[in-house]
Amino acid sequence: MTDKTMKFSVSEDKERVLKQNLTIIHDALIEKGYNPINQIVGYILSEDPTYITTYQNARNIIRHIDRDELLQILVKSYIES
Repeated sequence: MTDKTMKFSVSEDKERVLKQNLTIIHDALIEKGYNPINQIVGYILSEDPTYITTYQNARNIIRHIDRDELLQILVKSYIES
């Protein structure tokens, strides 16, 4: 085993696209009457796409988002705000 810390990074372009996609998912959940924070957290914790509505193709969009990258962007956004 090695004691070196692994590095993880997301490119700025990928981050921009991920944020756009997350906004689409968020808006679709709101339009359908769901609490988007609860639903997205449920998806992140379980990786069960049924937490996300099929409305506006949101479920298909979230299936193409890497959860590790999503978590990195969410933590970065929280820390920077």
